[in-house]
Amino acid sequence: MVVVPLTQSEKESRIVRSSSSLEDTNWARVAAGGGLLAGGLLMLTGHRKAGLLSAASGTALALLDQQEVVRAWWDALPGYIEKVQRVVVQVEEAVNEVASQRERLHQTLTR
Repeated sequence: MVVVPLTQSEKESRIVRSSSSLEDTNWARVAAGGGLLAGGLLMLTGHRKAGLLSAASGTALALLDQQEVVRAWWDALPGYIEKVQRVVVQVEEAVNEVASQRERLHQTLTR
């Protein structure tokens, strides 16, 4: 089997490339980034309410654009919560142990 390259004129190839680059643009990402950037700039210039509103809308657009990622994070969240609960329990046990040792030391020193 022989493969024969098909040639296009330079003018046609430029037209195809320019139209495909416009189709590849993800406008939701552009709008989300613009909203976040505008929100940050507004907050830096002292317009906190407008900046917060703009940043919130940019965040909402980013979340809508990245639904699969948000769903994966949402599914992984219970595992992270369980890990954090285990760490909190360990810290609580350590604090209780230190408190009991402090009490024993205090009783020993006050005799």
